[in-house]
Amino acid sequence: MTLTTEDFDYNLPEELIAQTPIKDRDHSRLLVLDHESGKYEDKHFYDILDYLNPGDALVMNNSRVLPARLYGTKEGSEGHEEVLLLNNTEGDKWEVLMKPAKRAHPGTVVTFGDGQLKATVLEDLEHGGKIIEFHYDGIFLEILEALGEMPLPPYIKEKLDDPDRYQTVYAKENGSAAAPTAGLHWTKDLLEKVQEKGVKLVYLTLHVGLGTFRPVTESDISKHVMHSEFYRLDEDSAKTLNEVRKNGGKIVATGTTSIRTLETIGTKFNGEIKPDSGWTDIFIKPGYQWKVVDEFITNFHLPKSTLVMLVAAFTGRENILNAYQHAIDEKYRFFSFGDAMFIK
Repeated sequence: MTLTTEDFDYNLPEELIAQTPIKDRDHSRLLVLDHESGKYEDKHFYDILDYLNPGDALVMNNSRVLPARLYGTKEGSEGHEEVLLLNNTEGDKWEVLMKPAKRAHPGTVVTFGDGQLKATVLEDLEHGGKIIEFHYDGIFLEILEALGEMPLPPYIKEKLDDPDRYQTVYAKENGSAAAPTAGLHWTKDLLEKVQEKGVKLVYLTLHVGLGTFRPVTESDISKHVMHSEFYRLDEDSAKTLNEVRKNGGKIVATGTTSIRTLETIGTKFNGEIKPDSGWTDIFIKPGYQWKVVDEFITNFHLPKSTLVMLVAAFTGRENILNAYQHAIDEKYRFFSFGDAMFIK
């Protein structure tokens, strides 16, 4: 049976889209779903301790969100341009989304702030993005911190009072255009308790890029092409994961970005876990054979998105849609600042 995008649709009341983070990260609600039986139970995120066992590995994406949204003016016309940084391709060249895109032809120069940062459009890309090159004096990340804004998703209309709430507490490696949001529920205290229980904490990096902003436009999901994102798993992390596996522990991923990194590596090395880095465009959908991840934490995802399809590849389509309907009935909060699921 060919699955279509419509098979992953659900009706979400707009008031359930979380506009702001809750006061205490780990007090968000947690819907625990058994992927085989489809049974679920209502908990809070701090209850996650009950589901992690000594000898397990908890895997987290330590990518840090850049203040990646810039507002500038076109030289020669004074027209306004919005620029969203996606990937650093080489040196000072970046893959970006620009708005309005049609007026930003190759050769266009955009000035930001009082002129300490400029960008030249170099080329148009097939998916609607562009390659630009920045010109500046000083340290680029410092200039970006001063001029850029946190790139909140378009469904969040409220202003974010504290930009750190769109970063995980373990964010370290600069490079994402959006937060790995399942990790937003962790606190340092809760992670200490996880460690005290004998669970190994393992970090990897996947810089969240254009795929997060890209809807599925094909009706037949097998025709959808994912955008590439950069990932890295270092030697120490790979060694820890292999030890956990060897000793019978479970590999528990925090978020779809951790899942995509681990499964990319598992696919590349025939189920083995090895240190690796590169670019992944893996599209996990029903029918996928899982290679590394045993259980995972995730947020509630947009209807008809590749992320709902990823989760359905693990739980089955009916199980996840039934669980989502329960979450809607119980008024869980959805998307980036919303509640979480633990899928076992």
